[in-house]
Amino acid sequence: MPLEFNSDHTTCTAVVDGIPYSSPITDVVITTNDATHMSEANLRGQQVPITEAEADALTVYLAQDRRHHTVGVEPGEDSPVL
Repeated sequence: MPLEFNSDHTTCTAVVDGIPYSSPITDVVITTNDATHMSEANLRGQQVPITEAEADALTVYLAQDRRHHTVGVEPGEDSPVL
């Protein structure tokens, strides 16, 4: 589900199950879903799966980026996962 940005890139909107969720971009928090290894944007309390390109665009317009890497090291381990 693509994000839509307004013309001056101050707000974005995503439609989830037919319900539009809009938020000022500076209020959007981008996180990582550990189960799916995908980025998500929190728009007014709704977690919306987004592409990395959308995540990068949001950060350009000053969204809060709290993503982390999920592949490489198992919790409590020092070696990479192969």
